[in-house]
Amino acid sequence: MAQGGDLGVRIGLSAVVIALRDRQAVVLTTHAADGAPALPFGPFDPARDRTFELALRAFVTAQTGFPLGFVEQLYTFGDLGRASPRATPGPDRAREVSVGYLALTRDASAAPGLDAAWTPVFDIFPWEDWRDGRPAVMATLEPGLRAWAEDDARRLARIETLFALSPERRWNEEKVLERYELLYEAGLVAESARDHDRPPPPVLPDLAMASDHRRIVATALGRLRSKLKYRPVLFDLTPETFTLSALQGAAEAVAGLSLHKQNFRRGVERAGLVQATGVFASDTGGRPAELFRFLGAHPSGAAAPGLTLPGQR
Repeated sequence: MAQGGDLGVRIGLSAVVIALRDRQAVVLTTHAADGAPALPFGPFDPARDRTFELALRAFVTAQTGFPLGFVEQLYTFGDLGRASPRATPGPDRAREVSVGYLALTRDASAAPGLDAAWTPVFDIFPWEDWRDGRPAVMATLEPGLRAWAEDDARRLARIETLFALSPERRWNEEKVLERYELLYEAGLVAESARDHDRPPPPVLPDLAMASDHRRIVATALGRLRSKLKYRPVLFDLTPETFTLSALQGAAEAVAGLSLHKQNFRRGVERAGLVQATGVFASDTGGRPAELFRFLGAHPSGAAAPGLTLPGQR
């Protein structure tokens, strides 16, 4: 890994590759040196690599066998104490700075091979899946959050707002990172205990990750959920043709919400994003359903809109 000048800073690149599989949002993972799940991660060498993106594409393919399509830079993660999941521990270890990228793909039909797997996003963040109502994991999380908050009004306000613990609170699906950081601060996720040499928290049905990779995934999922509403990014995850039911299932898999069927379809039609193909799918488990396709960019060059998410909690 390249060193940046005399400051002992090393630059790495992390890729959050998201796809849809069996109506679940999944993320491409590898393993760190200690076996923990990790994002595809590699060094940036300024003497060898022409751009961040080219370096990212090369090492993701080398590590996972998976070629990247669309990518977008997320954020630079450089908190003191973070480390590459492949770094060698020791007092001379340089400070690690990672540039995170979000990538979307339609190709998740099979495990990509090498040291790679498709991991369900809601295995990593089970509290983010509200498609069937309040997640079961909240029965464990809520007492832990309230115990951490005690009588601190500011802490109580944060957990009430972010986790919608009161009926009058609205769940904001975009606040993925804020919720994870609150759980980290409260010591309710394994990474917090690991980083602060504390006893492990109560066992949760969640999946901890190497280094700060769960924070990077949280940033990516929050960004993607936000982009659903103002850019047609959902179509970067769906096949070339799809039923409207499958499109709704894809939106729900990303947003973690149950959406109102008729309102969703009206919103898709009103946005003018899709066109009927006249072909019907017979493998829907019921009556044949018509296949649609994404229309793409507007002829005027204007950016295509996103999708409304009716029925948000």
